[in-house]
Amino acid sequence: MASEKAVALVSGGMDSAVAAALTKEKGREILALSFDYGQRHRVELEAAARVAAWLGAAEHKTIRVGLDQIGGSALTDDLEVPKDGPSCGIPITYVPSRNIIFLSIGLSWAEAAGAREIVIGANALDYSGYPDCRGEFIDAFQEVAQKGTKAGMEGKAPLVVAPLLEMSKARIVIEGQRLGLDFGITSSCYDPSPTGKPCGKCDSCRLRAKGFAEAGLSDPLVIP
Repeated sequence: MASEKAVALVSGGMDSAVAAALTKEKGREILALSFDYGQRHRVELEAAARVAAWLGAAEHKTIRVGLDQIGGSALTDDLEVPKDGPSCGIPITYVPSRNIIFLSIGLSWAEAAGAREIVIGANALDYSGYPDCRGEFIDAFQEVAQKGTKAGMEGKAPLVVAPLLEMSKARIVIEGQRLGLDFGITSSCYDPSPTGKPCGKCDSCRLRAKGFAEAGLSDPLVIP
C-alpha cells in the first residue's frame, strides 16, 4: 500500500526540518515545498535543498513568490535586522501575510497531488511574536481549506499540521537529535554573512542558541 503524501513547508531552518522529519516518521511520503520570496538571507534556500535531500523527499519544489516587490519587512527590504534582543509588539522581521501565502500554495499542491497533510514548522512558544505562528491562525486556515477547495467540499480537505506548535526550542532540538538531523545543514539566521555564517545576534539566532543551551547540546553552526 502506497504511503500517504504530505506537503511539508521546508525553509531550511531547524523548525521546518524537524516538523517534516516528524511527519516522515509517521510514514508519510514527503513533498518538500520551499519559497524564493526575495529574502535577503538567501542561504536558507541552499539549506532547504540540503534538508529536502536529507528527508529523502519524493519531490522538492522551490517556488518564486515576489514578496520583495511588496516589502514591509527587514527580511525583504533594505532595513536593518534588529540585533538588540526581543522587541515590543510584532518585530520588523515579520513578512506581511507570508504564512498565509505559503500555506495557500501548499494547499494548492496538496489538493493537486492528493496529499493528506500540509505541514508547517510554526511554533507558538519560543517564537518572535509573529501572528501567523499561533494556533488560532492554524485553525483558521484549516477552515479555509475545508470551505474553499474542491477537496474540502468533498470532505477530503488536507489537514494543516503544526507538530511543533506547543514545543519549546529545547524540545525541538532534542527531537531533531533523536530523528538524526544534522543541524549543521540547517540555517536559521536572518542576517548571515555571504558564506552563511550566522550573525549570532538576531532574534532567530538568539532563539536557536537558547534551544541548544537548554537542551544541553552544542550547535554545530557555532564555532567555539
